[in-house]
Amino acid sequence: MKSSAFAATVFVAASLACPSLFAADAVQGSAEAARNKVSMCIGCHGIPGYKASFPSVYSVPMISGQSPKYLENALMAYKKGERSHPTMRGIAAGLSDQDMADLAAYYGGGQQSAAAPAAAAK
Repeated sequence: MKSSAFAATVFVAASLACPSLFAADAVQGSAEAARNKVSMCIGCHGIPGYKASFPSVYSVPMISGQSPKYLENALMAYKKGERSHPTMRGIAAGLSDQDMADLAAYYGGGQQSAAAPAAAAK
């Protein structure tokens, strides 16, 4: 009984001292790093009321202000093929986990519009 209590104490102490040993490495997104990555997004998501015509005509959703976790999960789902839009699947296929986290941080901040980097560059 004493050995199991000791093991539990060691486990708790180790998990508090070094949580990365017991949790998956989470990627931290950087809105600043995303500034060089958003060019692929602004052509569709940065135009209010924009409708795309491939593969069919549909209204493109505005992504600014969405939850960062939602955006990251959506990009991952496109990358894995769980979401079917061919253009988004192609874009997401080339994104790393860090890219997705950065884009989610940028657009999830709610302060950026999809066209902000383009407007700032003028």
